[in-house]
Amino acid sequence: MSINKLSVLFYPNKARVNKKGFCVLRCRLTLQGERKEFSTGLFIKPKFWNSSKQYYSSDTSINNELALIVNNLNDCYLKLRVQDAPITIENILNSYLGVDVKAEQNETGVSEYYQGYLKKFKKLIGLEIKKVTWDKFYYIGQHITAFIIWKYKVKDIPLSRLDLNFLTELDFYLKTEKDLKQVTINKIIQRFRKVVRIALSEKLITADPFLLYKSKSIKNTIVYLNELELEKLESYEFSQKRLKNTKDCFVFCCYSGLAYAEMIGLKPKHLEKGFDNNLWIKMEREKTGKPLSIPLLPKALEILQAFKIDSEFIFPRLSNQKFNSYLKEIADIVGIDKRLTHHTARKTFATTVLLYNDVPMEIVSELLGHSSITITQTHYGKIVQKKVSDHMSVLKDKLS
Repeated sequence: MSINKLSVLFYPNKARVNKKGFCVLRCRLTLQGERKEFSTGLFIKPKFWNSSKQYYSSDTSINNELALIVNNLNDCYLKLRVQDAPITIENILNSYLGVDVKAEQNETGVSEYYQGYLKKFKKLIGLEIKKVTWDKFYYIGQHITAFIIWKYKVKDIPLSRLDLNFLTELDFYLKTEKDLKQVTINKIIQRFRKVVRIALSEKLITADPFLLYKSKSIKNTIVYLNELELEKLESYEFSQKRLKNTKDCFVFCCYSGLAYAEMIGLKPKHLEKGFDNNLWIKMEREKTGKPLSIPLLPKALEILQAFKIDSEFIFPRLSNQKFNSYLKEIADIVGIDKRLTHHTARKTFATTVLLYNDVPMEIVSELLGHSSITITQTHYGKIVQKKVSDHMSVLKDKLS
């Protein structure tokens, strides 16, 4: 099939055949040596496709759809000629996909604007933000660019095309194509929203695409060790040094609430005697840069004494992946039927060690180094409700 100098070729994507034997039918456009491809959105069984005749024998309605695509491409080509716009393969495809080429060719693109934001944001590393924060925004930019290519079959689209559909489709793409969990997707879109709001303030877009957008809710299940499980882990003696060290580090964090980055970065200089003459951990939280001040409980002090405090770093420098791998092994040996990760220790500190011992929420928030008490309430509100329920049950028995 051809449209003047434009060649249109349909072919099945045999590399991605599903369990029912179907694969997507793609379209390849060629114009003056340049090529562009896009998905037709039609699924066929490759064995019924005749490449030379460009014909599908199993379902003739597919052929009608293909003829309609060719006609639409032809209309787009003629439309460009009437508008006196550059007749390129990219402009033909943009027009077919619903992009007003002439009106939008000078607009700032979504990816283009995001990359500009990243360049400015990078200059704040070491001043207002940490590199790990910039990295998160960088990877989001990679996802946005890849999504635009996947969805619109072009390298970029104008900012004016940002709308509710863009966001819902981005959510779908990250879930199905990138296999990301909803909690991660929500974080990506939340950070992307920050950049879009800046574009809105600069009047590069006139309407907020997030106005009607609502993040999909997720079931927030907190995994932590209860009192019996924690005691069981503490009392178990490991003969292998790697498992013993990992257990001790984990238990230390159960009684201090240190995140992984703070644990491996803990140095003797971070240990100070406080106003109460007790030993405190004083350092900045890696994630937020917020100062941490944590008084060490007896169990944490006991573990601390087993490590060399005169070395550069107090605890072994294990990768997070290796640490969690050892924890899985430890859980199997001890008989704890929960998926343990380093973060489980932080959750245990907040729940079993603090909240279940009636430590107020605002103190828990301070000890965890959360940027606001709202974050603590969001994560641990149900734990507090359970504690209230337990107290009310006791009171009910007393009054009955």
